[in-house]
Parts: sequence; structure tokens; C-alpha cells
Amino acid sequence: MNNATKNQNVDTNIIDTSNNKNDGQVKCPKCGATDISTNINNGKLRCNFCRCEFEPDKLEGLEEDISKLEGDTLASASVDINKDSSDIITLKCSSCGAEVVIDTSNQNQARCHWCRNTLSINSQIPNGAVPDVVLAFKISKEDAQKSINEFVGKRKFYANPKFKKEFTTNNIMGVYFPYMLVDVNSHANFKGEGEILTRQYTRKVGDHEQTYYDADCYNVEREFDLTINGLSVESSKERLDVTSKDKTNNIINSIMPFDIENCVKYDANYLKGFTSEKRDTNIGDLSDIINTQAKDIARFAANDFLKQYNRGVSWKSEDFQVKGRQIKSAYLPVWLYSYQQVSGNKKLLHYVAVNARTKETMGSVPIHMPKLIIISVLIEILSFGAMIKVDWDYDYIFLTFGAIYFFIIYSRYRNQGARHTYEKDTKREATNLRKVDTFKESRKGLSNSSISGRNDNKIEGSNVQKNILNTLKDSNNVIDIAKNLKK
Repeated sequence: MNNATKNQNVDTNIIDTSNNKNDGQVKCPKCGATDISTNINNGKLRCNFCRCEFEPDKLEGLEEDISKLEGDTLASASVDINKDSSDIITLKCSSCGAEVVIDTSNQNQARCHWCRNTLSINSQIPNGAVPDVVLAFKISKEDAQKSINEFVGKRKFYANPKFKKEFTTNNIMGVYFPYMLVDVNSHANFKGEGEILTRQYTRKVGDHEQTYYDADCYNVEREFDLTINGLSVESSKERLDVTSKDKTNNIINSIMPFDIENCVKYDANYLKGFTSEKRDTNIGDLSDIINTQAKDIARFAANDFLKQYNRGVSWKSEDFQVKGRQIKSAYLPVWLYSYQQVSGNKKLLHYVAVNARTKETMGSVPIHMPKLIIISVLIEILSFGAMIKVDWDYDYIFLTFGAIYFFIIYSRYRNQGARHTYEKDTKREATNLRKVDTFKESRKGLSNSSISGRNDNKIEGSNVQKNILNTLKDSNNVIDIAKNLKK
């Protein structure tokens, strides 16, 4: 690896990805104008004066062979935020000499109020406002509006009347959200038991038929090296809170993955016309989330080599070692519609989000609960009538139809369980596989449809994320108390 500037500790390298970019005017190489923005059609930067387009620069200096990673390698914009650094940056316009103030908490560009030239923050200032890489918007606002309209249009029947009256996509915003992109070099060794179905049959138990299963049990072991390419983790405390009670943050999380292989070196001109959020977490804050999600990915990677175990696997031992990580800070693009629902003293901010690269759309739509409850009750009454008339051993199931209908509609509108399925979607490669499959015993008359203690599809990352978020919130409370004591 080149450009290693320093070591935080024995196992940490920091790679300078800034390439000595300077703040101030970024000029068109053809005409010298500073009015530059993104061409959404191809992701290139375009001069709005002479229409010249220039190829974006790719990030250089990081390790491309993930299997060689050892310890932590950090791109320089992903190092710890200096909390003492100011958000207010003053630049001197090189054209007229005027001083221009930029508040980097909400923008990284400003126009000179005298000569109208654009001034940009491009250097990696220590407040977390400038990432290593950016992924340009590819989906136009018009296409995003169409996707949001289609999504909401399919959910109009039970939508809150006030929401239907006020809904418009004219106010959607293009937002760059902060993420950490992580490459992982790891080793996994899972040991446990797997079952293969040999027979399925029914027996009379009282007045009912009971299904039973016979299976062959094996001692199973899967050991392999695993490289993970571009695990995406939110680096904003607010967006990490996917179970928030006042914001539907899980909607934004669910539209991943992005085509991060097309990220380019950060340039403030990509942000022109869009808003952005600044990261407020460090690698130390996210390390447990990263490692746990990487282990989940390894568990699902092991499933690729367990197809014969159709009753699943119960892992008794899960040894997962992270040998090396490479981390860079990124801005990824989202088209976002938001609507705040107010009910008494409660407020809930609903989002409908569009991945501005893939057009993946997910959202939360406010529900008119009285209407949904009334129709669910009517379905329950009709189901009760059907239960009385039908002669069936399982007629009591009719009593659940109203509740099931309510749950289906509520889930379709709120999408509370929507999330990024990182364990399946993240690019990975398993090598040096070692397999052990040793017959243990035949098991007869099993009543469960899968092996007891099945955990081959277990996901732990979400729970760790909740714990980390609570810790971060507690830390902020302590900091706020300390600041107040100093006043």
C-alpha cells in the first residue's frame, strides 16, 4: 500500500486520500468557469457555462486485494472527528478577494456575493463534513417523483385523508447521506449439526392428523476464508436509529445496496443542487456493528455450502476472526420525500425514499386507522359466520382472518420491518473451503419441521446496532451535562 501517512497504533494505517486538494475555486479546464454541477445522465461533472464535461477521478492508494488486508486501514477522511473543530470556514475568493463564509454543517459550497464565482470546501477538514468518496446522482428528480407517486398511489385506499390531501412530490429533496464503506478480510469456522429429511408422514393423534419427520443427523463443519467488499454502514447517529419512534429511518436503510464500485473521489461540485448530512460517528463507535454484520455475512456465506441439509443446521460453535479491514467515508445519494403525521401529542415523520442509483423505492404511508379497524372488524364478523356454517376440524382459524388482514395492510403501508439485507446483498467471496460431514444418527418421529435450535439464518447485527446506538446517546448526554457544568 502506498501513501501511508502515519500509524494510530501497530495495526492501523491511515492512507492519505485527499491528494492535496485545495479549497476555493474549482475551474472548468476548458473555459475557467466555476459554475460546475453533475450531469445525472452519466455521472460526470459538467461546466454549466461551456457545457464541457470531465471524467471523475477514482480514489487511489487503497488496497485492491482484500485478502491482503491486515489490521485496520483507514482512508484519511474516515479518521476520528475532531469535536473541537469549527463548522464555520472562511474562504478568500481568488477572483475578487472577497471573504466568503461557509457553514459546513449544512453546505460545502457557496457563491461569492461580489463576483458570483463558486467556492468549494474540498480539503478533508477534521469535522467529518468531507468524505473520501461520493456516488453521483443517476436517477433524475422526475423519475424519482414518478416512483414515489407510484408507491403512494398503490396505498391510497387506507391512507390518512389529510395525507392524501397534502401529498405532493414537488418538495422531494436530493440528499447525500454519510456512510462508512468497509472491506473485510476474515476467517470463519462453524461447527454444529445438520439434518437431512428422509421421510415425512402423518399419524392420527386424537381427532387430528399430526405430521412427523424422520431425518439423518450429521456433525457438520465449514471452515473458509472470506473477503467482504463494500459493507455499507450508516455513519449518522440519527440514521442508525432504525427503530426510532418519531422517524421512519428504517425506510432509508432499506433501499440499499448502492453500486459503490462506481464511487469517485470526493468533489464538492457533486453536491451542488443537493443537500447533505454530516457524519457524527467514528470507527470506534461503529466497530462492533461492522464486525457483527460481517459475521452475519459469513454465516449466510456458509449456507452456500449446506444445500443438502434441507432441515437446516444448528451451529454449536461459531468462530469468526476479522484479520483486516479497510474503511472509507462516503456520500451516497437518495431522493427523499417526508411527511410529518401529528396525532395528539405524538409526531411521526414518514419517509418515502428512492435509491438515486438503482431506483429502489420504499416508504411509509400514514394510515387512516378508523377505516382499517372497521373493515378488519367486518372481515372478522364475516369469518365468524363462515366458521359457524363450515364443518371443518380447523374452523377456529377463521377467527384470525380479521387480525391477519389488519397486519397485512398495516405492514404494507408502514413497512416497519423493511431493512437492508446486508447479509445477502453485500459482495463476498469464500475461498479455501474445508468441509466436514460425519454421519451421527438417524432420528425418528420428529415433530418440528426443521432441526431443533436451527440458527443458520440468524441475524445479530440489528441487535448490536440498537445497543451501540443507546451507548452513543448515553455518551452524548454525559457530554451535554459536562458542557452545562462548565457554563
